[in-house]
Amino acid sequence: MPLTNGDLVATTKTPLAADQELLDHTTAVDFLANEYKHQDGLDIQTLLDSKTHGGLTYNDFLVLPGYIGFPASEVALDTPVTKRISLKTPLLSSPMDTVTEHSMAIHMALLGGLGVIHHNCSAEDQAEMVRKVKRFENGFILDPVVLSPETTVGEAKQLKEKWGFGGFPVTENGTLRSKLIGMITTRDIQFHPDLNDPVTSVMSTDLVTAPSGTTLTEANAVLSKSKKGKLPIVDSDHNIVSLLSRSDLMKNLHYPLASKLPHSKQLICAAAIGTRPEDKQRLQTLADAGLDIVVLDSSQGNSIFQIEMIKFIKDNYPGLDVLGGNVVTVAQAANLIAAGVDGLRIGMGSGSACITQEVMAVGRPQAASVFNVSSFAARFGVPCIADGGIQNVGHIVKGLALGASTVMMGGLLAGTTESPGNYFVSHEGKLVKAYRGMGSIDAMEDRKAGSGAKGSIKSDAGKARYFSEGDRLLVAQGVSGSVLDRGSVTKFVPYLLAGLQHSLQDIGMKSLKALREGVLNGDVRFELRTVSAQAEGNVHGLHSFDKKLYS
Repeated sequence: MPLTNGDLVATTKTPLAADQELLDHTTAVDFLANEYKHQDGLDIQTLLDSKTHGGLTYNDFLVLPGYIGFPASEVALDTPVTKRISLKTPLLSSPMDTVTEHSMAIHMALLGGLGVIHHNCSAEDQAEMVRKVKRFENGFILDPVVLSPETTVGEAKQLKEKWGFGGFPVTENGTLRSKLIGMITTRDIQFHPDLNDPVTSVMSTDLVTAPSGTTLTEANAVLSKSKKGKLPIVDSDHNIVSLLSRSDLMKNLHYPLASKLPHSKQLICAAAIGTRPEDKQRLQTLADAGLDIVVLDSSQGNSIFQIEMIKFIKDNYPGLDVLGGNVVTVAQAANLIAAGVDGLRIGMGSGSACITQEVMAVGRPQAASVFNVSSFAARFGVPCIADGGIQNVGHIVKGLALGASTVMMGGLLAGTTESPGNYFVSHEGKLVKAYRGMGSIDAMEDRKAGSGAKGSIKSDAGKARYFSEGDRLLVAQGVSGSVLDRGSVTKFVPYLLAGLQHSLQDIGMKSLKALREGVLNGDVRFELRTVSAQAEGNVHGLHSFDKKLYS
């Protein structure tokens, strides 16, 4: 019974406005469906109508909440990155020389995403990074490093430093498909005093093997029961034909979302190249190293150079998937789709270290770019990557809601342990890492692309990406700076994924596919944010605060 100033009143209903009839509360849902013809917020087409609202970016709008009927842990994040390849998580690292080399590519793949190895280095160095990614995890290792009886302990140690693992089979003639005579492990050579001794003097000969034709499941069972680190697979004449590693069993256990090829169980590897004639030789070197996805790296992808390169790759490397870009308009996208790309990168001037929009007066706000291009590309089954402008979990959610299949991050990952470069202490006493845009003067003058050789400055990735190879005067389209330490991606990326799952739970969508469908059919709604609304939605009114993102 209602109370007024602590006193009982006769009526059982208290209208909030004069002469207003109160309805039965149990009819609220039906009343909403029948009487309210307009839903809350805006649909995606109305939100991103540039004629009405101008070009929007991620901070200019919010996604309205939906109905929660499931735990966040049930949200599925699997998504395509190309026409043929799908990932368990929608996160990619950018092909920048301060973001992605082999360590980042390995760990992004282990965590269900993908790292794109930069090309501001020699083709040989880039191919070596690809090989390290491909050899990091395997099912059956079909091309193991094999030692001969004449190999010395010192040479075995050098191979361990080169490849990052120390278990090698020893065969009669030092090749695959010759008779297995022993195995060398790290323990065998670690403290051996004479580096000139042959490996046969320290190798293990008490081996557990499995016959050729053993399935991967059967071989894993044999390996798990043994106390060995490696399981050689041999034919009827005891010739080694492949190898299985215990460390791969552990990786399967610790990284269940890992991005792997179904047949080889190797990590999926992507790398960037330019669109110059010499990049065709670079591509051959990368393909020989085992590359799966090639990314054509250009700030403005709608060029005759990229279109011809796409056609060349599709004709000569049918097993390689090609990601084209960057694009921000449907006209740009149409040309690359017609040429045969398997995926598109969307973004021009929206990166944290990019000044293309400021200097060149060319580009497009990222939200408008992602929605328009991805909507068009979806008609042809081409997945899109929202590349640039990602500063937090919310921006990842918005990029995916606007139609991107995946998002690509540069500055957000540059401060992690797995990014290239060393930490240093800033003037403010904070631990930071160097970070630069590929259009910065520093990147465009870097000689690593040609191994420091004379004239190599003309062929680096920075110049190629911004079509500046022949320029006598360089015009910067990026800056150099530093970013705060973020720790390891093995902790930071799971935080991003957990945040993404909770966000989709708030929206009421159990998968990225459901999110995209909900946006297109108008079930997922949006709201514009004024400047005051943006201030309200951030930390405000506190004397001081500590913004700890995860624990």
